[in-house]
Amino acid sequence: MNYARVIGCGGYLPERVMPNSELEDLVDTSDDWIRTRTGIRQRHIAREDETTSEMACNAALGAIDMAGIEAGSIDLIIVATSTPDLIYPSTACLLQKRLGIRNGAAAFDVQAVCSGFIYALSIADQFIRSGTMRRALVIGADMNSRILDWTDRTTCVLFGDGAGAVILGRSDEPGIYKTLLHADGSYSEHLQVPSGVSNPTADPYIRMHGNEVFRFAVQAMDEIVDETLADTGFTRKDINWLVPHQANLRIISATVKKLGMSMDDVILTVAEHGNTSAASIPLALNTGVRDGRIRQGDTLFMEAVGGGFTWGSALIRY
Repeated sequence: MNYARVIGCGGYLPERVMPNSELEDLVDTSDDWIRTRTGIRQRHIAREDETTSEMACNAALGAIDMAGIEAGSIDLIIVATSTPDLIYPSTACLLQKRLGIRNGAAAFDVQAVCSGFIYALSIADQFIRSGTMRRALVIGADMNSRILDWTDRTTCVLFGDGAGAVILGRSDEPGIYKTLLHADGSYSEHLQVPSGVSNPTADPYIRMHGNEVFRFAVQAMDEIVDETLADTGFTRKDINWLVPHQANLRIISATVKKLGMSMDDVILTVAEHGNTSAASIPLALNTGVRDGRIRQGDTLFMEAVGGGFTWGSALIRY
């Protein structure tokens, strides 16, 4: 039987760091207010001439290097992003060009906002399990600073830019045990950018009803744990590391409490990165692997909620 296994990971954050103190000059807020309510102390902001595909390429190169493979051996590229370089071609195709992959590998984007990486990972897993593909490059990359209203303190304090990547390889041993994907569009008005190509408006920025997002996220993340573990033979006690979407420390803390875990068992990057949307889980994974906390054989639980609402999870043996 074919399984998909993570064989390499990488991450990229823009050079410019924006601490909370810088936001005090833009909106009515303070470092203490932001830290207390979100756990965020800084975020990274892309250069004016930087693109999502450029960030994705930097993350991909790190994952390719860790995996010890040639870029030309990749036969599937999926980029999860809500902030593509262009309407078309896809950011995945632009990334493919940057990496010099000319082998006809399939390449496409996935848009599920903050759940995008989980969606992309699940899709790549199905391709590898079916035997159609052998190696997949899965990216989460978002340039949220381009769609932020810097006068709206309910959103501009939360988000940052970045990209994270994993290489999946075919394996005889289980790597990705199970993924779950969900969506409910009836909640769409609670987290959205209310403008688009077919419906352009004068408000092309992230708008959020924070309380509604918080309540839904905590409930959904609690319910999806047991739903994911069902029929796998795993229990909550078997999870070594929680690698959650890094949106808000309060949401993560509530989830950890419901799981009966310790915060010491969570890979946290929200303080340094803010909410990097689809990039947050692969960035956290890359951090945990490279600093030595996540080791071969560890069981990881990944989960995310994003605009849509979308939500999903992945149970993985690293």
